[in-house]
Amino acid sequence: MDPGRLDDQQLMKELETIHRTRHDTLLYGSNDALRAHNERMAQLEGEYLRRNPRRPVAAGRTREGARERQSGECATPRS
Repeated sequence: MDPGRLDDQQLMKELETIHRTRHDTLLYGSNDALRAHNERMAQLEGEYLRRNPRRPVAAGRTREGARERQSGECATPRS
């Protein structure tokens, strides 16, 4: 199904499922399965980002924050 046709709850469920199955698909899936997984994940993530352009970003998930994290600081989301 086209991610644009999913409601927010369905989109989150699809994202949770695809992220949960990612590792096994990488390790044990065929090349075709991995390619299909990559395409679907990109579609779902793209739709999430389109709907949430101003989502909170954890400071520790930026390059600057990663450097600080190495210095012992913890990551907290910021708006």
